Amino acid sequence: MIESRDDLFLWVEKYRPQTIDECVLPEALKKNFKDYVTKGQLPTFLLCGTAGVGKTTIAKALCNEVGADYIMINGSDEGRSIDTLRTTIKNFASTVSLTDAKKVVIVDEADYMNSDSVQPALRNFIEQFSSNCSFIFTCNFKNRIIEPLHSRCSVIEFKIDSKDKQEIAATFFKRATNILKQEGIEFDPKVVSELIIKHFPDYRRILNELQRYSVSGKIDTGILVNLGQESFKQLVKDMKEKDFPEVRKWVSKNSELGTAQIFRELYDNASVVMQDNSIPQLVLILAEYQYKSAFVADQEINIMAALTEVMSHCKFK
Repeated sequence: MIESRDDLFLWVEKYRPQTIDECVLPEALKKNFKDYVTKGQLPTFLLCGTAGVGKTTIAKALCNEVGADYIMINGSDEGRSIDTLRTTIKNFASTVSLTDAKKVVIVDEADYMNSDSVQPALRNFIEQFSSNCSFIFTCNFKNRIIEPLHSRCSVIEFKIDSKDKQEIAATFFKRATNILKQEGIEFDPKVVSELIIKHFPDYRRILNELQRYSVSGKIDTGILVNLGQESFKQLVKDMKEKDFPEVRKWVSKNSELGTAQIFRELYDNASVVMQDNSIPQLVLILAEYQYKSAFVADQEINIMAALTEVMSHCKFK
């Protein structure tokens, strides 16, 4: 049963799972987390995986189930400042917990914390407050977390094996359709299924897309045209014409799609939109900037740099 919190507007928050059992995860991973809950105390975790797979949800559910007091720190914002360590985190971690469980500091998007100042300082915090406070770090790119932090954490990767994908997607399909029913939205199951297939396993993206398209009160085949096909055709047209300002506008408007999806669209459609002798060059460019995306501070600029190289070195049909 999905617990609705009517005071929240965003579906991703309104229907966020509150327990490990409610989370959509492979059974082996779910059992691993439940074993920690049974012990009643949480170690310091590093939760790794792609965007929207449930890392933050699991972190909160773990705290809820063991009854731990916790605070949330956004690593890409306040977590980039050493002052956050010296004030917010230190003040919280140094005071005694009101429950039997240790306190927990959840650092979301920890891979965006400064690796020269903030991350090294956290090593000492983990050890200094270990008797009273645990840390849960979430990240998309674990290679951006310094090794000394790795060694102080129980590292758990959110991976879905190929053999489990169909079952996990089916489980999320049930959850998504239950949410639509609770919100009173008419829907075509085939359309919901196609949306899930397109964005799986980014559960956050799927719910955000469903909420966005549900404004009209109906989820039907009319939204399929809007799932990126026409937008991608416009991008190809602008790139073919080497219209830098228009490509930049497109990237600014669609950067939330993410590097992986934009590059994948280009890669999958290369034989249709690009001359054969340009495809190898396209692949090399996409691979280079895909790798760089794990390190850059601004993904929009990285995407734009990649598309600029494609426009300069590749020929379209």
